[in-house]
Amino acid sequence: MTITLYGIPNCDTVKKARVWLGEQRHDFAFHDFKKQGLTADVVAGWLRHVPRDVLVNRKGTTWRALSDEQKAAVVDDAAAIALVLAYPSIVKRPVLDVDGQVAVGFSPAQYAQIFNP
Repeated sequence: MTITLYGIPNCDTVKKARVWLGEQRHDFAFHDFKKQGLTADVVAGWLRHVPRDVLVNRKGTTWRALSDEQKAAVVDDAAAIALVLAYPSIVKRPVLDVDGQVAVGFSPAQYAQIFNP
């Protein structure tokens, strides 16, 4: 099983997900997308599993700082990918990839269901 957790290390929700994965003894790679970046292919892969309205955090400070034109331009996946690449902090965190299956956000119940279906 290949597990990659994408996020930024100082995000509280990412911290909780990392602790949960460690406590459950799941080996995982952590990808800090602010330092390591993201590619269009990675984001497009996420969007095959989750809707752009889930991936793009419209409640966060990054979204609120965008102009109305930038917000209105997110009408399709290509525009969402461009926005995420320009502003990685706009991604709802964390993004969990388990053997190509993608989940966004964290709760203990959500992760328990992913790892113990």
